[in-house]
Amino acid sequence: MIAGRFIALEGGEGVGKSTQARLLAQDLRARGFDVVITREPGGTAGAETIRSLLLTTEGEGWGARAEALLFAAARADHVEKLIRPALARGAWVICDRYVDSSRAYQGGAGGLSDADVLALHGIGSEGLLPDRTLLLTIDPAVSAQRLALRDGDSADRIGGRDARYHAGVAAAFLRFAAEESRRFAVINAQGTPDEVARRAFAAIADLIAQ
Repeated sequence: MIAGRFIALEGGEGVGKSTQARLLAQDLRARGFDVVITREPGGTAGAETIRSLLLTTEGEGWGARAEALLFAAARADHVEKLIRPALARGAWVICDRYVDSSRAYQGGAGGLSDADVLALHGIGSEGLLPDRTLLLTIDPAVSAQRLALRDGDSADRIGGRDARYHAGVAAAFLRFAAEESRRFAVINAQGTPDEVARRAFAAIADLIAQ
């Protein structure tokens, strides 16, 4: 059986990850591939329960260490019950966020070391990494406009953090992409959804050919 492929879409708030995940899946299905779209935190019943704990605006919220542990627990369930089984049957898995979001949000912007976040990933998910990580980037002013249209005044706990925090997230993502250039592809997310989708598809074309 042909092995499946694992694609993660990463980036800050409002860059269009969910839209591009849907369009990428559409393109792959048109070529005859079995495709699973999922998200983090989430993707399984247990992980979706943890998602609600992480993103709710009620209560005091979590510190960076508790957040990292919860994300790692959600990811462990997600990998075990959805991602690995799909890959094993030869499907393409397209995930809206994965471990690099934990590295950027709880690590780069939250103050934890990258080694600590990756250690949790090693324990919980046996270090599984995507075959390709598509990092969507956009001008912060454009993402702010998109978020205002999408969320209004109802941003979740993490998305609603201040501009300095999100600048730290963006800087961390770019650092990962520079350090791990074989896994990452940086995609300019400005333009129409179809224009961005063509760039994203071009960034995985070599995986289709293999």
